[in-house]
Amino acid sequence: MPAMTTKDGVEIFYKDWGSGQPIVFSHGWPLSSDDWDAQMLFFVTKGFRVIAHDRRGHGRSAQVADGHDMDHYADDLAALTAHLDLKNAVHVGHSTGGGEVVHYLARHGESRAAKAVLIAAVPPIMVKTATNPGGLPKDVFDGLQQQVATNRAQFYRDLPAGPFYGFNRPGVETVEGIVQNWWRQGMMGSAKAHYDGVVAFSQTDFTEDLKKISLPTLVMHGDDDQIVPYADSGPLSAKLLKNGVLKTYKGFPHGMPTTQAETINADLLAFIKG
Repeated sequence: MPAMTTKDGVEIFYKDWGSGQPIVFSHGWPLSSDDWDAQMLFFVTKGFRVIAHDRRGHGRSAQVADGHDMDHYADDLAALTAHLDLKNAVHVGHSTGGGEVVHYLARHGESRAAKAVLIAAVPPIMVKTATNPGGLPKDVFDGLQQQVATNRAQFYRDLPAGPFYGFNRPGVETVEGIVQNWWRQGMMGSAKAHYDGVVAFSQTDFTEDLKKISLPTLVMHGDDDQIVPYADSGPLSAKLLKNGVLKTYKGFPHGMPTTQAETINADLLAFIKG
């Protein structure tokens, strides 16, 4: 099983398929690299090298007690790119993974990267503050932590069966396999990592990170995202980026890389090749 060890001794599992220009995928909370199956399979057949890792405490990576914050997430990603000696890489992040990509590029520089893509991503900042009045109240995230601590197995069934993929919308048919795969990925990970990760994805302010990034960056967001609300995320991130382009998807849910994979993959390919 391919894995690397970070400087603080954490074993990080990763997948590395194919050859060609590397595309590096960073997954969302509380999932794993398996959440990128639809993209990994598509791009490896298009002549790309595709790489995805399980964030520390998630999936098959080590379930350590500490380091579940954006600094460590970014440093782990940097360690992976150095371990594989990646150059001219395209970094794609979904949800929390979008924050990881942004913080990695701002913290470690762009020398190994060519482009970036943020899909339904958490930047600039999710929680409501004096400078972010449109954000979600902190008690929303406190509630997520309580669910993880007391009711994780059922919570990880209800979230994908409802708002994550928009299966709670009228006329949208639930795909049971998708729900079960989300549950499987979530339950593989560490409750401690997931509990701490709520703070990491909700309270980290990526505003200054976004301003530092000069790479061509595609911001993809569905306007019916019930997890990371559209108005306070995608459009604001695109404005802060020096070279950002916003693509809005009418009616698409938070988990659109899975439920709308055909559309998302085609647009990713066009951006990478463009």
